[in-house]
Parts: sequence; structure tokens; C-alpha cells
Amino acid sequence: MPQLVILTLSLLPWIPAFLCGVTTMEEFSVLEGRSLTVPCHYEPQYASYVKYWCRGRMREFCTSLARTDDPRSVDPAVDKVSILDDPVHQVFTVTMNDLKVDDSGWYMCGMEIGGVWSADVVEYTNIKVNHGMLVVNNRLSGEEGSSVTAECEYSVRFRESEKKWCRSGDWSSCLATGSDGSYEDTSVAISDDRTGAFTVTLKKLQMRDAGWYWCSAGQQQISVQVLVTPRPTTTVSVTSLLTPSQSVAHLPPPKPISKESWSSHSHILESLLVCSSLMLLVGLAILARKMWKLHKQDPVLRQVKEMKARLSGYSGDVGDLPDATVVFLNRDSQDVHTK
Repeated sequence: MPQLVILTLSLLPWIPAFLCGVTTMEEFSVLEGRSLTVPCHYEPQYASYVKYWCRGRMREFCTSLARTDDPRSVDPAVDKVSILDDPVHQVFTVTMNDLKVDDSGWYMCGMEIGGVWSADVVEYTNIKVNHGMLVVNNRLSGEEGSSVTAECEYSVRFRESEKKWCRSGDWSSCLATGSDGSYEDTSVAISDDRTGAFTVTLKKLQMRDAGWYWCSAGQQQISVQVLVTPRPTTTVSVTSLLTPSQSVAHLPPPKPISKESWSSHSHILESLLVCSSLMLLVGLAILARKMWKLHKQDPVLRQVKEMKARLSGYSGDVGDLPDATVVFLNRDSQDVHTK
């Protein structure tokens, strides 16, 4: 039990930091010679507390650089480090000017809680100061015939250096600024502000302009990709093909298919179908009757042929033939009688 009480008392100073704290970005990256402003957001209950900015990762060994209760650190335009508190929006901001590579490291947004059993509420951030180059957008895209602009930033040590725009992998393609910090031809324009950035504008893009390029300052380079999309093909409208008297405005609108017109068309189709069916049935009936007549006559003809064969095969004198009479009882009868 005593151990639990001791553990609880040891954690009390950290309770404010866990329940309600201050927040900022984990990391910032900036070019040498530039300024950086870091926002530190806090909970409303800390509006009246003293805020501070210090360098280090432990409160006990953190070097204080600015405090809201110090009137000497409130002018961002003059001071190396300044701090301003905005209780209305619950944020205090820290501005660091003319940064050097040596200024890289861990920093702390802190709020002074005070008291024996209370620890300050803090949040850490890592600031990286680089000497070299950055590009605002390393991927540019434009339509064929349009223009795109690359914004290349450089650190203070490259202010007087020659600025170049090169096609990646081909140093012979480099275009460099002159003594006035500019270059321009029919397809490329380069302009250096001599303070930390230069812009490159590609004019009247063509499909062959697509590819990778370098922004270069001194010995530093940074890659930029340029994408070129084809120009849309021109389509000829139907209206342009018509004469003024045949314009779309003078064409009669298509008649909608109404329920009545569809019904009348249905009746016509039904009548045609019925007539076709009747004609087919009549044709089939006539054909069946002719086939039946032929079938009825076949036995009679066959018997007559047999009798003729017998008569032609008789070898005696015709006068010796007994009188014979062929009697057809009726036209439809299949029986043949001889006498």
C-alpha cells in the first residue's frame, strides 16, 4: 500500500501533460538564412499561463530562448527569437530569424504550470536547417501550347551564385542567368530575385519538352519533372456544316412517340399479320387438295396401264379377242370391271 501511494504521488506532476497539453508539428525543415514561425496550440484553461520556447529535450536542461512574460522577446522583425501569445485562439507562435545550420536541433513549446507537484505542459519539435535548395512543386503539368513555372529556392550562401536550368543528364543543355540575374529566349525565361528564389517559366510547351530537369544554384541541384498533355482535338459541330436556312434552330423538332400513335401502328401491324396468315392457310389448302386428287387418281391409272399391257401382250388375232367392255362405275371409283 505505501508503494502505491508513492507511485501515485510520483505521477501527479505528469497528469496535466497527459490530460490537457500543447501541440505542434513534429518536424520543420527550412533553408539556411530563412525565418521560421512555429505555432503551438494549447487548451483554453491555459490561456493565462506563461508560455516559453527553449532548446533541448529535457525541461531541466532546456535553454530558454523566449518567454511571454519577457518584454524583450515580442518583436519578430528585430529579435532573433520572438514569442507572441493569442489567448483568443489558444495559440502562441515562435519566430526564429536568419537561421543557420547550427540552429538545427530539438526545441520545446512549453507552458509554465508551477507548483511543487505540477510539471510544465510541453511539446517537442525538431527543426532542420539546410544549406542547399528546395523547390515549391517538383512536378509541373501543362497542356501543349501553355506555360508552366518552377519556383526554386536556395539558401543564403547561394545568393550570388549563377542559377541554371538544365535537362536532367545533359549539362550541355543548361541555360544560365546573366549578370542581371535573368535569362530569356522564345521558350524559357529565368528570373532570380537575389534574395532566396528564382523562377523558371517554360513557354509554349511542346510534347518534346516533357521530362526531368534540374534547378541549379552553385553546386546544388534539385529535380523537377515536367508533364505535357496533348492539346484537345478540334471537333466540327453539326451547326457549322448547315447553311443558315438549315440551322438547327430551323429544323423541326422530332415528334415524340405518343401512346395513341403507338396504338395505331400496332393495329396496322396486327392487320398485316392476320392477312399474311390467311393467305398462307389458303395456299396450303389449295396445295393439299391437289395432292389429294393426284393420290385418288393414281390407282385407276395404274389398273388401266395393266390392262393395256395385257392387251399388247396377247398373241392371237385381234378378231379372236372376245368382246370386252371396260366399265368405269364412276369417276372417283377405284374399281375397274371388264367383260
